[in-house]
Amino acid sequence: MRNSLFIMILLMMVGMVAVNSAQPVRPTKAQCSDERRDGFSACKFTLIYRLPPSAKCCRRIRETHTECVCPLITPKVAFLINVNWALKTIRKCGREVPRNFKCG
Repeated sequence: MRNSLFIMILLMMVGMVAVNSAQPVRPTKAQCSDERRDGFSACKFTLIYRLPPSAKCCRRIRETHTECVCPLITPKVAFLINVNWALKTIRKCGREVPRNFKCG
């Protein structure tokens, strides 16, 4: 159950950052690790209980780099989570996800 929630959070973060053109510099491995950890911490209640995202969660969704999350999203992971709900949450936070965006 915990792994599924973590994966769902990662997918949300991926969708949220699909259009992160404000920072063209690629993040380091350490930065990516921090972004994933912070995203899980900020968004866990949104994912676990499907509560509306907090301001902190939305900020993480908008700021997390796609490059940090996409490599972790495999077809198996995408199958385990509710992709449509994750995308709705991402959009509620003001992050656009391009049509037909592929991650993983």
